[in-house]
Amino acid sequence: MEQLICGKSPRQWEEEFPVVGDLVKLKETFWVNPKKVGTEEALKQCSLSLADVKEAEARLQRFAPFIAKAFPETAKMEGIIESPVQAIPQMQKALEKEWGIHIPGGMLLKCDSHLPISGSIKARGGIYEVLKHAEDLALQEGMLTLEDDYSQLDSDKFRDFYSKYSIAVGSTGNLGLSIGIMSARLGFRVSVHMSADARQWKKDLLREKGVTVVEYPEDYSKAVAEGRRQAESDPMCYFVDDENSVNLFMGYAVAAQRLKGQLEQMGVQVDKEHPLFAFLPCGVGGGPGGVAFGFKLVYGDAVHCFFAEPTHAPCMMLGLVTGLQDKVCVQDFGIDNLTAADGLAVGRPSSFVGKTIEPFLSGSYTVDDGTLYRRLALLRDTENLALEPSALAGMEGVRWLLESKDGQAYLKKEGLADKMEQAHFMPWGTGGSMVPPEVMEEYYRKGKE
Repeated sequence: MEQLICGKSPRQWEEEFPVVGDLVKLKETFWVNPKKVGTEEALKQCSLSLADVKEAEARLQRFAPFIAKAFPETAKMEGIIESPVQAIPQMQKALEKEWGIHIPGGMLLKCDSHLPISGSIKARGGIYEVLKHAEDLALQEGMLTLEDDYSQLDSDKFRDFYSKYSIAVGSTGNLGLSIGIMSARLGFRVSVHMSADARQWKKDLLREKGVTVVEYPEDYSKAVAEGRRQAESDPMCYFVDDENSVNLFMGYAVAAQRLKGQLEQMGVQVDKEHPLFAFLPCGVGGGPGGVAFGFKLVYGDAVHCFFAEPTHAPCMMLGLVTGLQDKVCVQDFGIDNLTAADGLAVGRPSSFVGKTIEPFLSGSYTVDDGTLYRRLALLRDTENLALEPSALAGMEGVRWLLESKDGQAYLKKEGLADKMEQAHFMPWGTGGSMVPPEVMEEYYRKGKE
């Protein structure tokens, strides 16, 4: 007898939504979101606004003097944690050759793989949430005003103050790095609850920074649940809830505000005649959801955002397609959630992100691990850029959009078919610069094989 999922058998879900059948078969799959609406209409459905993103950006500006002092690698950017955008014409040519198609317009890589401090997109949301909590505590205690020079937080006085408090988070790796490194530097006691798929080097690095790492043989959802449970029993502990955090989401959303200036400096135009397609690797959803929301605030209907997930962990697509959001996990459908893309190895999506981003999102697609490794090797061979496997998920979006029947139908429906020569495609490179050289060599070797 088949197990029922919210009142229906898996077979019934597959009959209602054929794409679910492809996900269950672990096929690389492309899905266009039927619930996407125009940006103006989507914003009416949303409780968040541009004012929330501007508040987050202002807070990061206040903390910039502290960050520049505490992390000298950010001094050149005056304490602003930001990554470059890079044109990747050689990768574009190599993909054209492999796929046997013409890629119109240009390809750009957003190199969050090279963000300072923790080397991944999580340096945006994770660090922002820690800073907001630190600010809230100091303001409540009367130790700080909004007009103060925040560089004073890098002092024994503040470290002693923060040592009375603790911070906890559940993570597959990269969020744990960003939360752990920043929390420890401020003086918090911090514990990172890590799932079985977290890389050993990430656990080792956190322990070197003085972070308590708690390991679980189960997946991400278990690590989050245990971290949350332990934090609830300690009134001095703040839990960073990756599944439901508005603060994380806002930290990610700031990225698009800054990207606008970067693209203008590069002479890249984005408007209805010059569309931008963003391909965002997705785990629980906070990072890509926040970035996509920020994109929509900046560019409106001129930007088209797609999520990218591993074939073995398509939790966000499954939640969106069925409408079940976090009421369903991939294991309910017999999908194992075992993938080399450790940063995306999530079985259950964020309901908050799914509901927030649904009217803005153009669609989603899945990528198998072999494809991730091949793209990793190809990017290094063509552009001399080294990313971790999960960060390559965005590359395949171009092929789906241009080659697939559903992708072409989307372009026609959106009135984009005759605008593609002026388009730009932007895979979001989410992590990789902190990967130890010997581990990166192993990734590259697998990709070449």
